Amino acid sequence: MTHIVLVPGFWLGAWAWDDVLDPLRSAGLDPVPVTLPGLAPGDDVAAVRRADHTRAVTDVLDGLDGEVVVVGHSGGGAVVGEVLDRRPDRVRRAVFLDSGPLEDGASLALDLPDDVAALDLPAWDELQAAGSSLDGVDEAGLARFRRLAVPHPARVAREPVHVTDPRRFDVPVTAVCTSVPSQMLRSVAGGGPPFHTELGRYDVTYVDLPTGHWAMFSRPADLAAVLVEEARRD
Repeated sequence: MTHIVLVPGFWLGAWAWDDVLDPLRSAGLDPVPVTLPGLAPGDDVAAVRRADHTRAVTDVLDGLDGEVVVVGHSGGGAVVGEVLDRRPDRVRRAVFLDSGPLEDGASLALDLPDDVAALDLPAWDELQAAGSSLDGVDEAGLARFRRLAVPHPARVAREPVHVTDPRRFDVPVTAVCTSVPSQMLRSVAGGGPPFHTELGRYDVTYVDLPTGHWAMFSRPADLAAVLVEEARRD
């Protein structure tokens, strides 16, 4: 059995992956969607730190037998990058869905004021203006997104990533490019500002799946097919 651990991005819980679970199971995979600390209704958001998110995913890996593929969407990609650093021998492949791993010391929102405890889901036009395309998500999908989304722990966004083990680069990765085409992503994968990604240091397979930022909402069947193919890739 190959387990495929699904790590969502900002404001999302395990529910975000609902529409891809059945196709993954039908293909013989064991999907394990994750709700990170602070992302369940009623969680103490202000107390959650970046290390809590990384630890939550490594705990999931430690409880699984068999091969593991880890998928990180959006801000979840930074978490997956740290998971590869902590468990390089445990992950068969990592998949970055419209995301990527951050280099050591980088942050998703370094300038976020210290007195901000949580980040609310912005208005749709603010998300679009910030580059998070909603293409392909219908009105029902947007309504569900808005209804189920919860504030994201600000410290997770503000605190820097810590990665030190060079063995993380031995893990093969796939970059699934949805709102940003692979040709563009390749051009910025080498690191440095403004994105501070270390994606270019990995052995990367690039896959284009043109849609918006939230492919699990806009093209769930096609996304599941990509994840199946990548989970089986040698």
